[in-house]
Amino acid sequence: MPEVEKNKKILAAVDFSDDSASAVVYAAKLAKRLGDTLIVLHVVHDQAGSPGYYSDKKIKKGDKKRLKRLEEIAAEMMDEFIQKQIDRHPDIKSVLKKAELVMVSGLTVTKILQVIEKVGPEMLVLGNRGRTSLKHILLGSKAEQLVRLCQIPVTLVKK
Repeated sequence: MPEVEKNKKILAAVDFSDDSASAVVYAAKLAKRLGDTLIVLHVVHDQAGSPGYYSDKKIKKGDKKRLKRLEEIAAEMMDEFIQKQIDRHPDIKSVLKKAELVMVSGLTVTKILQVIEKVGPEMLVLGNRGRTSLKHILLGSKAEQLVRLCQIPVTLVKK
């Protein structure tokens, strides 16, 4: 019987939404069953791309330390997000507490693909809103872009 490779990784990319909460819970349960390491990734992006994304914290547009502040806010949100999943799902507490939390800044799809190349996970897990509008069909979602461009299996989890 072939030897099972250890230290495999599952990457869950999150945006702190309910959809990404479902994705990180799914990824954590899978990592627990397989004995894999869970990596939780958030890509910090400028508010111009998604106004109000980090909305509960006010940041002035002309602030020279804006990106640093966004990163600090995102780090706080990541900690709160993970703790909320631990509180809701005690069965995966150990996996979530040991998860490697990664934050990078930039364009979401590009940065996720770069992290995949660097880290070498076996799978990418994403939340998916499942929207179907004309704008969505013409422009494509980040999840659809990742499914097309990613060199590893991508699992989309709906809320």
